[in-house]
Amino acid sequence: MHVSMATSAGKAGQPNEDFAGAVPGAAVLLDGAGIPGTESICSHGVAWYTHRLGGALLGRLSRDDGRDLAAILATTIGEIAADHRGTCDITNPSSPQATVVMVRAHRDRLDYLLLADSFLVLDPVRGGPQVITDEREVTTRRICSASLDGVPSGTPEYDRIRDSCVEALRARRNQPGGYWIAKDDPHAAEEAVTGSRPLHDLDNVALLSNGASRIVSPYGLTDWPGVLELLAAGGPADIIRRVRQAEARTSAGLDARVPDDATVAHCTHLPRSEVGELSQPADSR
Repeated sequence: MHVSMATSAGKAGQPNEDFAGAVPGAAVLLDGAGIPGTESICSHGVAWYTHRLGGALLGRLSRDDGRDLAAILATTIGEIAADHRGTCDITNPSSPQATVVMVRAHRDRLDYLLLADSFLVLDPVRGGPQVITDEREVTTRRICSASLDGVPSGTPEYDRIRDSCVEALRARRNQPGGYWIAKDDPHAAEEAVTGSRPLHDLDNVALLSNGASRIVSPYGLTDWPGVLELLAAGGPADIIRRVRQAEARTSAGLDARVPDDATVAHCTHLPRSEVGELSQPADSR
């Protein structure tokens, strides 16, 4: 399996809180989340968390033992929580956390796992792409922010309601009826979106962080079939370049968005029927 990757920090001089990596037969992408200025809660920071969690996930995936992906994620979340439980307030809602996407070619199948709102695009041999994401955070955010409808932005009332919405969203994190994300609780892994597809049904697979998925929404530069075409022609870096161009064009308008870290991993030359093919080195560029 060949894995080509590109990543870009949302802001120059700031740590990139995304992570992507690959080992033979598997790839991982994490999109870190946290609140700036919370060093008193966790001295390590979000980038430390995503890189530590992502590296540990790759270490376990490299064993190629077919262990359930959710079990791998649960064990790893617990391990990283233990790494900084003694120095940081890891149960605080603002402590570092991350979305997770994992894919693994094992025997004749591609297993996948998603936790929170990154994207996995499966490109079948026949038919259009299958786009998989965990929509629970987006849904929860929409519910929490409904009370802002019709309230003029920039007013004290707007700020008061927005702050209340933020608190409500945090209260629903890793809770039944809310949404789930990798943080301090290994049980969150049990809530991940998981699945498996025969490898012979797939041509290639793409993993995108939320920042990279902006090429489809909100910027509408292409659709998901178009994303796969761009990846085939220009690779992951071309996706990120186009997102940055769109961010620059809208930076002064009403639709302006704060540039986000953006990461893409593109898996091609998927192994087919021979188990030995899974041991070929991942081509990570």
